[in-house]
Amino acid sequence: MSNSTMQAVGYRKSLPIGDEDSLIDLELPLPEPGPHDLLVEVAAVAVNPVDYKIRQSTDPGGEPKVLGWDAAGTVVTVGEQVEGFKAGDEVYYAGAVDRAGADSEYHVVDERLVALKPTKLSFTEAAALPLTSLTAWEGLFERLGLEDGGLNQDGALLITAAAGGVGSITAQLARSLTSLTVIGTASRPETVEFATRMGVQHVVDHHKPLVPQLTEVAADRLTHVFSTAHTDRNLADYAEALRPFGRIVAIDDFDSLPVDVLKPKSISFHWEFMFTRSLFRTPDRSRQGHILSQVARLVDAGVLASTATRDLGPVNAANLREAHRILESGSAIGKITLTGF
Repeated sequence: MSNSTMQAVGYRKSLPIGDEDSLIDLELPLPEPGPHDLLVEVAAVAVNPVDYKIRQSTDPGGEPKVLGWDAAGTVVTVGEQVEGFKAGDEVYYAGAVDRAGADSEYHVVDERLVALKPTKLSFTEAAALPLTSLTAWEGLFERLGLEDGGLNQDGALLITAAAGGVGSITAQLARSLTSLTVIGTASRPETVEFATRMGVQHVVDHHKPLVPQLTEVAADRLTHVFSTAHTDRNLADYAEALRPFGRIVAIDDFDSLPVDVLKPKSISFHWEFMFTRSLFRTPDRSRQGHILSQVARLVDAGVLASTATRDLGPVNAANLREAHRILESGSAIGKITLTGF
């Protein structure tokens, strides 16, 4: 490679998304891969709520900070200790939140967090999957304790915001790899349609009381909840609707939670944060690469579909500001992507 710099998008100060300086075009030095890193030429990225949450809460004090934790691209070079990848490999990954994000022409990422992208998907379609697939897989099969491929499991799973990025891939995995009845919340005609297409069997309206709706569609069969939003507001309803010894996994943020409502039924509560393994350098962090490999195989087998729904064009500040604006409005369906530079 002859270039020593690259295009990127980031920010230097936390600002509202309506401000033109909230995300800016940058020219940055080309990153150098460490021993376990891949240097990837980024072909497409996707956006997630973590992007705007960090932009809003973390002020870099004038230094450029690049966001973006969903990417697909081609390996350019590899670190000296890399064994599983080579130049030319087409890969996809979420990466690590304590390192620079992927909203850049080139990006370095730990090989243990990476997998070969699904061969049947474009880079754009593949970029929509990593962060949410990891969240969904870990939430279902590690936190909730469901058995991957366990087709004799009795009960029902409730997924909140089932047309969102996490909800839509969670629904596909649960429907394909478990025997649970899949219930999802949605309220608009277009979100109901998308959630149903993603595998939800019964849709309940999260703007109406949940318990009567859940009683109607699941009776006393609700055993698991995957809560992607408004966990604090809905916890009492979950406690009422769940069977004794039910399980809840949550991924959203809130100030406090009245967990005492879970005690009478011995309901367990679990957190899922897909960056935990990379943040704390856990010995099993390569599991994320393995999960993404399994997801890729399921996609190529026609079991899972990409949740990409809208591509905003090239990766630049104006397009990423629009992506953040849509996410912040809460109106996004599936995943928003950007392709090329």
